[in-house]
Amino acid sequence: MVNKLIRHVGFALGVLAVAASPIASAQQWPTKPVTFVSPFPPGGSVDPLARLFAAKLSEALGQQFIVENRTGASGSIGTGYVAKAPADGYTFVFVFDTHATNPYLLPKMTYDTIKDLTPVMLVGTAPMAFATSPSKPYKTFTDYVNAAKAKPDTLSYGSVGSGSLGHLAMTLLQKDGSFKVVHVPYKGGGPMSIDIMGSQIDGGIGSIAVLGNHIRSGKMRALAVTSETRAPSLPDVPTMAEQGFKGFSAEAWWAVYAPAGTPKAIIDKLNAEMVKITKQPDVYKQLTETQGMNLKASTPEALAAFTQSEMDRWSKVIKENNIKPD
Repeated sequence: MVNKLIRHVGFALGVLAVAASPIASAQQWPTKPVTFVSPFPPGGSVDPLARLFAAKLSEALGQQFIVENRTGASGSIGTGYVAKAPADGYTFVFVFDTHATNPYLLPKMTYDTIKDLTPVMLVGTAPMAFATSPSKPYKTFTDYVNAAKAKPDTLSYGSVGSGSLGHLAMTLLQKDGSFKVVHVPYKGGGPMSIDIMGSQIDGGIGSIAVLGNHIRSGKMRALAVTSETRAPSLPDVPTMAEQGFKGFSAEAWWAVYAPAGTPKAIIDKLNAEMVKITKQPDVYKQLTETQGMNLKASTPEALAAFTQSEMDRWSKVIKENNIKPD
């Protein structure tokens, strides 16, 4: 009888230990280095954002957060790597707005955007800017449009890739404004910025996080921003709506995801720590003023809803305009 009782007690304790282990492991997490994958090259907006949070989280949680660049295919290579990684809380990905358009452009994509990834946090959104080299003759976006109308399909503009938000926004603007320009896709904001400043292209569209410093330094001239109202970080730059495109708005965004199945307790812990970091004065200033972000620091659930709404909106533009990948 005593032996039987001991066996029952031992079994019950074992069940409790198994049930409690996910909570215990989440409380202890991280117990080894964590990898943040940046699916875009240095020089854009995603890589420095990942490195900023990695440094701050290393300080806050006492474990090293490492940024690993796995670039290509509009961010889908690095994101696909994370989607297939162990769901143990030690691999995450920082994505850009191409995350919502890739499913409709890349038929050989190796993962399902919704099923294979778990949302962590929408970091923020930001207007895009359309900019040129100061050596170009265009002082406003209207000037650029008029020049394009005078010589259709001769002026060029760059974006961070076919199907990127910049490309889709310009597709809508060309349709609404009845002008045609040549699209030059790049593999990131860094290479595009170099060619804008070097006058290799007539203009380029990218997030303020990428172009803002170049604009403020005078190395680029901003012709317009894509938000409904003027961007606080570029108050002198008019919106597209102010230049004849009534109601137009399109904003870039950045978010963090984990492999599907990552314990919710770990997701919630990382989310809470990242929210704290966005409130640090130096981080808040860098993201809002330097990178021109509208900070969101959202819940995982809010990011899930946002992702679906962006996919719904831009998939229509892709299909209606028969947009193909690079």
